[in-house]
Amino acid sequence: MNDSSWGAPPQAGHGWPSEHEQRYGTPGGPVQGAVPTGPAYDAHAALAPRDAYATPVAQDAYRDVHRSPGVPGAAGISGAPGPHGDHGQSYGVPAQEGTASAPHGSVRHAPVQHGAPVQRGAFVPQGDAVQHTRPMPVVSEKPQEPMSDASQPSPAPRGPEEPRQRKKKSAGRDLGAAIGVGVGLGVLVLVALFVVKAVFVGVVVAAVGVGLWELTSRLAERKGIKAPLVPLVVGGAAMVIAGYAAGPQGAWLATAFTALAVMVWRMTSPPQDYLRDVTAGLFATFYVPFLATFVSLMLAADDGPERVLTFVLLTIVSDTGAYAVGWRFGTHKLAPRISPGKTREGLLGAMGFSMVAGVLCMTLLVDGGAWWQGLLMGLAVAVSATLGDLGESMIKRDLGIKDMGALLPGHGGIMDRLDSLLPTAPVVWLLLEIFVGS
Repeated sequence: MNDSSWGAPPQAGHGWPSEHEQRYGTPGGPVQGAVPTGPAYDAHAALAPRDAYATPVAQDAYRDVHRSPGVPGAAGISGAPGPHGDHGQSYGVPAQEGTASAPHGSVRHAPVQHGAPVQRGAFVPQGDAVQHTRPMPVVSEKPQEPMSDASQPSPAPRGPEEPRQRKKKSAGRDLGAAIGVGVGLGVLVLVALFVVKAVFVGVVVAAVGVGLWELTSRLAERKGIKAPLVPLVVGGAAMVIAGYAAGPQGAWLATAFTALAVMVWRMTSPPQDYLRDVTAGLFATFYVPFLATFVSLMLAADDGPERVLTFVLLTIVSDTGAYAVGWRFGTHKLAPRISPGKTREGLLGAMGFSMVAGVLCMTLLVDGGAWWQGLLMGLAVAVSATLGDLGESMIKRDLGIKDMGALLPGHGGIMDRLDSLLPTAPVVWLLLEIFVGS
């Protein structure tokens, strides 16, 4: 075994191989009984980068189990200190020409074969300090590329002549069914409105009843809230009829009795969640039939059909303008947490469309109306219709549903069509009372 350390003076009897043996090699490795005391110095190799030093691969290389402590390398590996030198000079490998012995303490580097590929993993036996095992594989410096899977052909690259397809916007509903249902509802409203007023009141009562059923059903399914449906439907019908027959006073009185009926009806059930159910019932009372009562109040005027038609047209035109402009030009979200589909551009479109429609309706349909009144009414309708849509969207998001029902193909339920009409009714009624009177 080697009993010397790097840079130590040579011991007695230790010798360095002769120049002849270094040039032509010795079959038995270093001279027996002699321990090398320092590596030789090669002037040309010292100027080369450190990573360029390597020892040629020996055909019968073996793994050296003795590694220098604290250094991640092994004897015979280029750049790693071994038991016989700093840079892994392997004894027993023929020395290259130009290698000369150097005095003690000098630095010796392994010779470099210029033009030859640099290899790693060259291990040679070190006398009795080796353990004969399987040869270590030679690691190449060239990185290995992953093998391609022949069973999965790689996609063809897209050339510069193939432009990126623009993603098309989708309306999100069956547009054909929506148009068909909308036209059918429009015809029904016009016929009922201009034939007999009482028939149109019946249409409003039916819409209120279905809307209340949809709302209370969704509350019970999604939240477990049991709002009394019977007093709501009966009281809602009474409110609409009273508004047409007895005016505002009759509508207020019917609203008060409906609210009282909701509280009394709920007393027939256990007291658990009484306050929650009654509150939901009162909310439904004011949200659906109370707002619908203003439609019957407009109908009660002498030019009632024209006023109701103005109200319906302005609301529909506002929704259409918001949809068309927002779908084509909408980029800035209006209320992303409530209704991601609504945009500020859509709101501007609703205002522009409804203001134009307001001018036409106030000058052509309403007796005594003026064009500037139509501008103000159109602007107010656009704002109220948008707020109504947002309010309905907030309710549906709270309930975790997309539509209130599925009665109208392409539209959803009745409440999905009344969401903008209900909040707009009191606005139009009030402005008409101010502009042209009752």
